[in-house]
Amino acid sequence: MNTPTTATTSAMTPVSAPAGTSASTSASTPASAAAGTAVAAAPSGALRLADWGLIRARGADAAGFLHGQLTQDVTALGATEARLAGYCSAKGRLLASFVLWRSGDDSIDLACSADLLPATLKRLALFVLRAKCKLSDASAEVALYGLAGAEATAWLGDGAPARPWATVAVGAGHAVRLPDGAGQPRYLLSAPVDAAAPALPALSADDWRWLEVKSGVVRIEAATAEHFVPQMVNLELVGGVNFQKGCYPGQEIVARSQYRGTLKRRAMAFDSDAALAAGQEVFHSADPGQPAGLVALAAARPGGGSSALVEIKLAALSGGSLHAGAADGPLLARADLPYTIPVDAA
Repeated sequence: MNTPTTATTSAMTPVSAPAGTSASTSASTPASAAAGTAVAAAPSGALRLADWGLIRARGADAAGFLHGQLTQDVTALGATEARLAGYCSAKGRLLASFVLWRSGDDSIDLACSADLLPATLKRLALFVLRAKCKLSDASAEVALYGLAGAEATAWLGDGAPARPWATVAVGAGHAVRLPDGAGQPRYLLSAPVDAAAPALPALSADDWRWLEVKSGVVRIEAATAEHFVPQMVNLELVGGVNFQKGCYPGQEIVARSQYRGTLKRRAMAFDSDAALAAGQEVFHSADPGQPAGLVALAAARPGGGSSALVEIKLAALSGGSLHAGAADGPLLARADLPYTIPVDAA
């Protein structure tokens, strides 16, 4: 494997960065779409996350069971931390992604996309066998809220988790610090369904999703399940893969992608004046016959247009232009990621 190299691109860089370089990007300056539409101030507030659900794993073997199924070290999960994890098929493709934390001594909560929860729960349950672990859909018992901005931090008080993936108990639930989006602190809050909602300004689902996109962390949904090996959506760069832990489904393929080959596809940030959707194909202007990538996560952008994380062939970043849906579809403009992507030198 060749030595990784990095370079820096600005938010307005067209699709011309050659393969063999990387985008070292800043979250402090929101990118503009192709037509230069202004972006409003980063949104803040709270909302109940209708498109998220919660799986609860209970029992003496809960951590050990999940450790053998996910890309993350679950046995070492502490009471004051959360972790990002992927759940892969035997072919190393992501079936789901989770934010997980300890909700009790023998209880672990796993938040994921609601449209994936039933199938994911059913599949996980097949492998419990004799383990002392009971899996259940806790979405009807536990409400999940998204909180963003300085007001959210103030509402949580002095004990608000200060770094990504830190977690604190809040009443009968927990608050998990998520990676910032557009410079705004973000939190995932769990609470009993009958508890009062956070006393914060209302945050729209579109605004929360946009902050999620700007965080650079892809959340797997039904439209994108089984499309990506973890590295294709930068999961290992945002703390979602532990390469020192033991085996899990797809582990050999994930490890081989990391150590024995050149990564030819990554998730990059883009803006567009058009509406974008997860699962939408992306095409290069010079190769209209086959897709160059897939929208992994997309959101309406404050001020108009869309922002997206797009899994893309790195070779497609060299020259020409990228378009949604077809080679003559809406133009995509490169935007910033809040972290550096190392790419193997050619």
